[in-house]
Amino acid sequence: MSTPTEGLTLGGVSAIVEKKILTNRIRIERRGEPVFNPDTGQYEPGPPVEVYEGPGAVFPADGPSVVLHLAGQAYVDDTRSRYRLLTPLSAPVASREDVVRVMEATDPASVGRTWRVLDIGETATLSVVRTTWIDQNTQRTGGTP
Repeated sequence: MSTPTEGLTLGGVSAIVEKKILTNRIRIERRGEPVFNPDTGQYEPGPPVEVYEGPGAVFPADGPSVVLHLAGQAYVDDTRSRYRLLTPLSAPVASREDVVRVMEATDPASVGRTWRVLDIGETATLSVVRTTWIDQNTQRTGGTP
């Protein structure tokens, strides 16, 4: 099989997408290990662990989602605000329940908003960016990280 000598390579497309679309700075954090509090005798959530901070983008995914309820039971990931997180393929894969925060963005209303990761980042044999499905936690504007 020969190596193409004309046109864009998949790596070339990735570089263009990263430069032109992944223009915001996002952070992915994971819940830290519980820490024992001797004053209360209870374990408390530890500080979050940063998984990734770098280029990324958050996009709404076709408006609010609708999930069919079976026998009156809510689906575990029933969400009104489904979004997609795009990160470079070089970024670590996010895990369910990680928190995504917009640190810097062209739109100041995005800064400080957070999302919950619904499932691990998607993968494919032909990818230019990683897509991760997320659900918005914060419903406010003008926040600070």
